Amino acid sequence: MTSTELPPDFARLDLPEPLERAILDLGFSSCTPVQNAVLPYSLDGRDIIAQAQTGTGKTAAFLISIITYDLENPAYEDREPGTPFALIIAPTRELVMQITRDAEALAKYTDMQISSVVGGMDYDKQKKQLQKPVDIVVATPGRLLDFARSGVINLSQVEILVIDEADRMLSMGFIPDVKAIVSRTPRKQSRQTQLFSATYSDDIKRLAASWTLDPEHIEIEPDQVAVDTVDQKVFLTSEEEKYKVLYNIIKHYQIDRALVFVNRRDQARDLEYKLDHHGFKTGLLAGDVPQKKRIKTLEEFRSGELNILVATDVAGRGLHIDDISHVINYNLPEDPEDYVHRIGRTGRAGTEGISITLACENDAFMLPNIEALLGVPMPCENPIEELTADIPTMPRGAPRRPAAKPRSRNRR
Repeated sequence: MTSTELPPDFARLDLPEPLERAILDLGFSSCTPVQNAVLPYSLDGRDIIAQAQTGTGKTAAFLISIITYDLENPAYEDREPGTPFALIIAPTRELVMQITRDAEALAKYTDMQISSVVGGMDYDKQKKQLQKPVDIVVATPGRLLDFARSGVINLSQVEILVIDEADRMLSMGFIPDVKAIVSRTPRKQSRQTQLFSATYSDDIKRLAASWTLDPEHIEIEPDQVAVDTVDQKVFLTSEEEKYKVLYNIIKHYQIDRALVFVNRRDQARDLEYKLDHHGFKTGLLAGDVPQKKRIKTLEEFRSGELNILVATDVAGRGLHIDDISHVINYNLPEDPEDYVHRIGRTGRAGTEGISITLACENDAFMLPNIEALLGVPMPCENPIEELTADIPTMPRGAPRRPAAKPRSRNRR
């Protein structure tokens, strides 16, 4: 494979041949705007501060620069166990697992060793992986800091640090852990740092200034991501009619791969139960679902074994599954930015997608704030007659879903 076989914008980057082969295998048709903006600087070793959402291709941007660096600057001797040259920190387990999969695909023709470190999964198994040489570690902050403090992982040789979704980590309270992690890496003069954030608040600016050295600032407008590639529909309905309309939407539009978002996990369980007993191949993704079960559900959704995934906003960021044709907002989110992140699960990287929102008397008042963020109106319409038709009753004998065990906190 030669670089002339690549799309011109990738060919111009003069990437190492193993990486070019992987990009060809993945079928990348062209660089996304964030890749075009980031890669010339990151490949040159510059620090990066990029304001960009998930769905813009930012993951490939920082992974391509990491893999290129390692291929062009091979270690003179084998790395010590648990001593990565690249560290990627992300706020959620789902995002870490997705980044790991993407890294493995892009590094497929190399001998690079990639490990994921996340909470809620087998501690000893992850510890055992880090007792071997590792090149790239992708991690959530809590478990990573635990391993660093116990000496399982050594961050003193990190040459490239990526902090992904910095604003999300700020809102989730992870910044003290991230600061402790960064303090264990070499000084910013001795490493490359790439920071990505969907928003760029004053708090993020201060953190970015302390972690980066003479960075290149890049901004990819979030409203363009939302508006240009996603056909947004808003159907006005009552709370009582919502499930009927949802059922008919799935049937009428013959939807075979959709994400349905709700605001609370009890709503998610109830909705997944109804859809499942009406014959849809449905899975559930919410904060109280055990991590192993969440990973299994995501894999079944990716493979097509499940057609409908009911999710809370735990899946709103970082979830990357190809060919999601529809995102359905069963409830409007309280935070307008969550709306943008939700519909960003479809229409990714230039493909077209459809977002359908069911707005009722309980949440329609949130629409103006979403319109203000997007900068465009969201025309509302009443569902067509086919979408309000009566639906089959729940099959007789369908077992009642057992009540969830009480928990101390209602985390989503």
